[in-house]
Amino acid sequence: MQRVVSQKLKRGLALAAVAAAALIAGCGGGGTAQIDPFAPTRVIAFGDENGVILSSGKKYTINGLNADTKQVDCRLSPGWSQILASGFGFVYPQCNSDFVALPQGIMYAFAGAKVADVRDRIDQHLSNDRFGPKDIVGVLVGVNDIVELYRQFPAQSRDSLINEAKARGKLLADQVNRIANANGRVVVGTIFDVGLTPFGQKERQQQTDIDRAIFLDDLSVAFNTALRLNLLNDGRLIGLVLVDETVQQIARFPGAFGYSNVTEAACRSDVAPQDCTTETLVPNASPTQWLWAGDTLLGPNAQQRIGTLALSRARNNPF
Repeated sequence: MQRVVSQKLKRGLALAAVAAAALIAGCGGGGTAQIDPFAPTRVIAFGDENGVILSSGKKYTINGLNADTKQVDCRLSPGWSQILASGFGFVYPQCNSDFVALPQGIMYAFAGAKVADVRDRIDQHLSNDRFGPKDIVGVLVGVNDIVELYRQFPAQSRDSLINEAKARGKLLADQVNRIANANGRVVVGTIFDVGLTPFGQKERQQQTDIDRAIFLDDLSVAFNTALRLNLLNDGRLIGLVLVDETVQQIARFPGAFGYSNVTEAACRSDVAPQDCTTETLVPNASPTQWLWAGDTLLGPNAQQRIGTLALSRARNNPF
């Protein structure tokens, strides 16, 4: 009799445990796995020339040409913002050449943009629209801020410029937090070290008072550190893409990533940056094996890598 009661008790406890586990899983408290994958209905891009698509379909990288017409094809050499959009089946109106669907993308990025400009574009968006839980918002900006601050040296001291770089990194974090607090879902990238760019390398050679490339790197690090320290860190509304670490690894081990040149610009300097194509490169330059398209512009393969990271973050973050 005692054995029968014991068996019944064990079965009862087992059923209770199963029921409790089901209840916890149903409430989302049983782990960090996402039950339903994030399925946005719109993509919004903020940033500078490294993310922009012009109304002509041209981009600030090495533009790809249509094999038949030899004209720029906006679908080729996609930028990070395009890759983020296309991963969810979206297009921007600036590159909707197939007209297969209404564009689900809004392009707020523009050439020359700095952090303050992103703040103003967010103001513009909120004046007649909103951010929602089905908006994936991509943000990558800050390189132009670093170049602007750098050009104030030595009239402005190194320490004051480093502090201003931190202030601008915090300002960007405030804008990203602002989007998140307005119920948007954000993927934001750190900026690459500007000292690693062709611009930084030329400044190192031409200016001999200090190592200008290291100074540009220091400004970039100050910006990125302030950005990361001030972002909302709840692990839900904001996904961070480490563009700086990605480009650092490529610059240190180019062969491992398939690059043959990580210091020079592939595009000719006598061609406007947005007009650079596979047919307007410097001698021996490769559109796939050179890291940089212009002085501070990423080549197609680097754009692809960063866009893929942004897309992966958007898909895997528990939005």
